[in-house]
Amino acid sequence: MAKLAPTSIKYVIKAKIKAKGIVEKPDIIGAVFGQTEGLLGSELDLRELQRTGRIGRIEVNITSKGGKSEGEIIIPSALDSAETSLIAATLETIERVGPCEAEIKLEKVEDTRADKRKYVMDKAKKILKDLMESGGETDEFSEEIKESVRTGEITSYKNMPAGPGLEESDNIIIVEGRADVLNLLKYGIKNTIAVGGTGGSSDIVPITKEKTVTVFVDGDRGGKLIVKELIQKGADLDFVASAPEGKEVEELSQKETYKSLREKTPIDQYKNNEKIRDPVQSRSSTSSRTSTTRRSESRLSRESRSDSRGRGSRDRYSRDRGRSGRYDRRPSGPRTYRKAEPKPNEKTLFKKTMTELAKSKKACIFNERCEMLGKVPVSDLSSTLKTIDDPYAVVLDGKIDSRLSFVAKTKRVKFLVGTEADSLNTPVTILTKKDL
Repeated sequence: MAKLAPTSIKYVIKAKIKAKGIVEKPDIIGAVFGQTEGLLGSELDLRELQRTGRIGRIEVNITSKGGKSEGEIIIPSALDSAETSLIAATLETIERVGPCEAEIKLEKVEDTRADKRKYVMDKAKKILKDLMESGGETDEFSEEIKESVRTGEITSYKNMPAGPGLEESDNIIIVEGRADVLNLLKYGIKNTIAVGGTGGSSDIVPITKEKTVTVFVDGDRGGKLIVKELIQKGADLDFVASAPEGKEVEELSQKETYKSLREKTPIDQYKNNEKIRDPVQSRSSTSSRTSTTRRSESRLSRESRSDSRGRGSRDRYSRDRGRSGRYDRRPSGPRTYRKAEPKPNEKTLFKKTMTELAKSKKACIFNERCEMLGKVPVSDLSSTLKTIDDPYAVVLDGKIDSRLSFVAKTKRVKFLVGTEADSLNTPVTILTKKDL
């Protein structure tokens, strides 16, 4: 009979045996072979398994005392875990050993590789510790190589540092300095250009007229000044993204970078929030106010000349002034929109879809016939909307923010339905769960 080499043993089956009488080792081994024969078919017959070396020599330790015998059965196995478990289970079917009644109880199946795994893990930890203590500069070398590659990728646009994908891309990201361009290159963002901080080059303005532009600035006052300066120079900006408060773009992690870019703000909303006036509109407004003032002074002069003709003239002036509103200097309020009201069947559809989307973080897009055009993750909703023709309604398991509202407005979406929504002034009808 074959005997397993110690290196090939995977498992060891251990069982306890109790016999009502005196039995010896050959009796127990004979019972194991005889009473399990044919139980699991020819492929798992113990004699055949031992002959081919997949089951090792059966070891038996037995002692007799007071007319009873107790001991231990040990069977080494090179089979897989499932086959070894079957062999172990068959031992408990043995009811007699020689002339005596016996009971065999499986104690455990040991995985002999556990000790080897522990040894390997302990050795690997020691090797790694030695490497880190003696060769800690490896990370620095690796980072230096990566930095060299990224630096080689930086190009120049009108003497401004830029990513290699700037001119080919329809969308560009304006950052403050060269270090910001390098950091974004590290995360695979190549459509970047650096203006060099406040007082930077005005040569960046022409390219903003041709592409969709996002300004990505540091989370401090300097970042706001850069955006303000670009607006004053006449740059055609579309979005503003900002690093977290107190952080710079060049020190952001990949997660922070992509999060900041996802949460970018449409330029019109940014101007309102920061109370920034468009220079063209400001000049137009100043000219209009000057013209209005001159007309007012002329009229006041005429009214003053006619004052001697009686108080009625002043009363008529007051009435005219009230009717025309020409001299009403009160600031006008935000623009109001006539919003669409959902039809009963649309409202039912929105409510049903909201229920189906609960906790899924997904969104459904419908056309005017209430047919579903697509179902996408909320994180991909804005980019997907830009590619769909004539979207009519969007129902999402998430919050409706200014960015989504801006995209929906540009695509002429009628209804945005979400779990909650920011306070937004938009022609799109926004509904939340409580509205349904």
